[in-house]
Order: sequence, then C-alpha cells, then structure tokens
Amino acid sequence: MSASRTTFLQGQAGQGAALARIADRVRTRLASPDCAALRTARRPLFTGIGASYAALAVPVHQLRTAGVVTQRVLSSEIETGTAGFDTDCLIAVSQGGRSRETIAALRTAAPGITRTALLGVVPSPLGELADLTVDLGNEPDSHASTVGYTGAVVGLDLIAGALAGRDRDPWGDIAERTTAVHRQAAEVVTGLRERGARCAASDAVAAGASRASAEEGALLLREVARMAAAACATRNYLHGEMESAGNTLHLVLGDGREIELARSLAAAGHLTLLLTTAPARPSDSLFVIRLPEVPDAVRAVLEAVVLQELAAQLAAERGVPIESFVFAHDDTKLGGLDTARFQVAAYAPAGDAARAPSP
Repeated sequence: MSASRTTFLQGQAGQGAALARIADRVRTRLASPDCAALRTARRPLFTGIGASYAALAVPVHQLRTAGVVTQRVLSSEIETGTAGFDTDCLIAVSQGGRSRETIAALRTAAPGITRTALLGVVPSPLGELADLTVDLGNEPDSHASTVGYTGAVVGLDLIAGALAGRDRDPWGDIAERTTAVHRQAAEVVTGLRERGARCAASDAVAAGASRASAEEGALLLREVARMAAAACATRNYLHGEMESAGNTLHLVLGDGREIELARSLAAAGHLTLLLTTAPARPSDSLFVIRLPEVPDAVRAVLEAVVLQELAAQLAAERGVPIESFVFAHDDTKLGGLDTARFQVAAYAPAGDAARAPSP
C-alpha cells in the first residue's frame, strides 16, 4: 500500500491534529498483549535511514539517560546482519516501509532477536518481515516529510517510554503546542528569510536528543530549499568545524553552550537562528525562537516544526518548488521509483545536467 500524499504546506497545517491521533494510536498498540516482547526488551538496537535515522537520536538519548544499553545504526551498515551488536530487539523505522536498506537489515537480523517495525504505512514490505509492528495510522505525508517525521518521533518516544517503564507520556497537548510554535516560527522566520535565502550553506548544531532536529533540519534544507547543509554536534563544532563560517546560515538548538555559540556567531556577523528555552536577546544577526520547557521528545517535535517553516520560507524566497526533487533513484525503495516525487527542477544552475528523468 502506498501512503496518501499531501503537500508540504498542508502537512504543516494539519500536523498538530495528526500527531495527537498518532499518540493515541501508538499508546493503544503498545499496551496490547502481543507487544510484550517489545516492552520487555533490554538491549534495543534502532535502525533506519534518511529522516528515519535522524529521528532515532531521540529514543537513544532518552534510553541511555535511563540506563538502558542502546544505540542507533544506519540500516545500510547492517544489511548483511546484526553480528557485532549485542541486542535482543531490532527496531526498524521506515515511514513508507519500502526502504531497501531497512528491509535488508530486518531480513538478516540474527535468530532470537525480536524484529520490530515502526511504520507510517501498513501494509508494507517491511511490516511483512517483522515479528511486531507499530504503525502510525497511514496519516497522509508530504514528499519532503512533515507528519511522517514528527509522527515517527512521537512513536519512538512512546516505545522508549514502554522500554524504560515510564508511567505517563507527554503528548496530551501536542496539537496546541505545535500550533503555538508554528505561529511564532512563521513570524520570526519572515524576518530572516530574505537574508537567509542568499546564504550559500547552513550548519545545524545541537546536542543530545536535539541532534535529531539538527540532522532533520539539514536534510530539509537540502531537499526543500536546495541549500547545502550539515548537521553538527555542539562540542565537535567548537573544535574546528565552525571555522568555515562565511555567508552561512547557522541553526543553533539548545540551552547550554549553544547560547554562547549563537551569540559568538552573530557577533561576527553570521546570520544565526537560535532555538532555546532560555532567555536570549535577539540582535541584527541573531534571531531567537523561545521554546516551552517540555520533555526532550516533545522539544524535538517542536524544533522540527520550526525547521519545516524555515525550509518552506527559504524555498519560496529562492524560487524552489517544494514538491520537486532533482535526482531520481530506482534502487532505494522496494517497488522502484516513486515517480510522483520527481519533477523537472524549476530551480537549478543553468546548464545543470542533473535533472530528473521524465516519468
């Protein structure tokens, strides 16, 4: 089954309500008796690719903080099996359930490992291989993912909560929080979009669970606004990576060393957007979005809401059609090319030969 599609802007607009539905659905599923093997896993290994891999930074950070041994690994790194990983449960994430690398990883998992799939779409090839499936309810998603990504974060948080024995979850007011942050983001991003669209590249910098947001933000800027972008860990960024700053947009997410980092970049004249729960004064080059104090997973969703708005506004300013992709690959999804994703790019350098083939 293929996921029904919505536009990127429609995905943004309906995101809060969709996430509330997803939370209700996953809560019910995880409480069912046939999910007992997932709830009792002690050494979960998470795998995915693309945006799904980015989302995995959230449960890994949460579970490690709770003392659970876990890690995330790109699906492409375990296509030939899970040898070398001490795990009793492989949790594979794929929004459409057709990613070839993730399917291969689940297919070759060692005997005795509970193979679990978190899916946006059912039925799907990945789900057919799994011992357990947790689905998000076939919510319509955009080609450059909106609800598919944030819904995966919600589902992964609920799985992490079940693994850690958490009594309650933080998703009761997610629709209202999403709407409020989106409204603030639209206003703040409007103030930087013209200058931001002229930047040659972007760095997204974060630590902990917010590394998921940095990775997803960089991917969105590449897919939606066609801006070269990289995701960086805060402390590593300070050890040399930031030295290349110049005509760059800096996305800084966090409440600790990130605040001084953002101030330093802005003081040097570099356009900087800071997402933080702490008080921070904006300046000519420093734009600030003040997030509510919420648990890490909720924060990651709200950060994604901001980054989606940023990508959408920069795409509009740069004249990039959000729903178009430049490169077509017929070897990343089981079933072949999703031709609906690829249109001839309206925004590309003159003479660029890297155009999508006609469907």
